[in-house]
Formats: sequence, structure tokens, C-alpha cells
Amino acid sequence: MSGKPRLIVVDDHPLYRDGVVRSLDDSGLFEIVGTGADCKSALELVQELRPDVALLDISMPGGGLTALGEMRQKHPGIKAIMLTVSENDADVLAALSSGAQGYVLKGVGGRELAGIVADVAAGGSYVSPALAARVLVAVQEGGTGGAGPDIASLTKREEQILRLVTEGKSNKEIAIALDLQEKTIKHHMTSVLSKLKVRNRVEAAVLARDFWA
Repeated sequence: MSGKPRLIVVDDHPLYRDGVVRSLDDSGLFEIVGTGADCKSALELVQELRPDVALLDISMPGGGLTALGEMRQKHPGIKAIMLTVSENDADVLAALSSGAQGYVLKGVGGRELAGIVADVAAGGSYVSPALAARVLVAVQEGGTGGAGPDIASLTKREEQILRLVTEGKSNKEIAIALDLQEKTIKHHMTSVLSKLKVRNRVEAAVLARDFWA
């Protein structure tokens, strides 16, 4: 990906959508290439514009999860962040299992949202902290299994970082704790996700907590 990450924002509430666009545009970190209000427009924007990241309202007409599923099937390289007021565990799990890299509650501030989008665009993932712990418990109760050989393959540094991830720490917080650069943490996390064969840090934390329990 060269230059600024290219984004689309799809939400059926114009005031909220415009506010998100304004906040992200003001950050100077992104290029907003399109906006929409429903599942149909989301898929059309993705097909026409091929953005790097799509921000999708989970409850928009036609369904945000429906848009996510079709988008990921046809354009697997595009990253997705779900914007929602839903704190339902089932919605979070459905979004993550469908390939979303982010699940963000709509109460998030503009500056924080810009940081989340930048992290996802760079290959990271995010689940609102208020939901992350509950999701970990819900997935653990459903059983994970088979984590042993993958966890055992991690280096000492990767294991150290993963243990901090299970505590809910961000890449920036981990970098400060270990006196490393944030890009170094991101590099290690990419390796961790690859070794564990998972898509995001929440799934990695689930495997780790189950294995170390």
C-alpha cells in the first residue's frame, strides 16, 4: 500500500457518517474515497474503488455483516472495521469470524478512531476494550482446542508479547512496557498471528489464555 490508506465509510445516519468522515479527514492520515448508507452501496463502493479499509455500520439497511461477508469473499485483501452501538457478544463474534479486523463502539472519540483505523490499515486489529474480555470468555466457553503445538512454536519474545496482549494491552502499551519500538511489536504480532493461524489479536489471546489456563 502506497501513500495514505484509502477509506470508505458506510452508515445510514448522515450526521454520524459525516462526523466520522470529518474526523478522519482532519487527522490528515487518510484519503476518504467514498461514502454510502447501506449494504448495496457498500458493495458497489468496494467493487468500484477498491479501498484499503472499509468502515461499516453493523446495523445499516441490508446488514453490515452481510456486506462484510460478501466483501471479504470477493475482495479478501480489503480490511474492515465495524462501527456499532451493539455490545452483543454474538455480534462481535460474528464480525470477527467473518473477517473483520476491527469492532468499534460508536462512542469512541475522533482521535482514538483515527488511531484505530491507522493501526488496522497497517495490519493490526482492534476490539473495544469494554467488549474484549467478554468475547474472550465467550469463545473459551465454546472451546478452542489444538492450541498447544502452535503456542509452543513461539519465540520467548513473541510469548512475552502475547501474554501482554491477553491482558488487553495495545501495541503502543506493549512497546512502552518492553522498551521497544511500536513497529517492532507489530512485526512480532504478525509472526504470532501467522504461527497461531488466526486472523487477529483477539483470537490469538483466546488461544493463549486457553493454553496457559
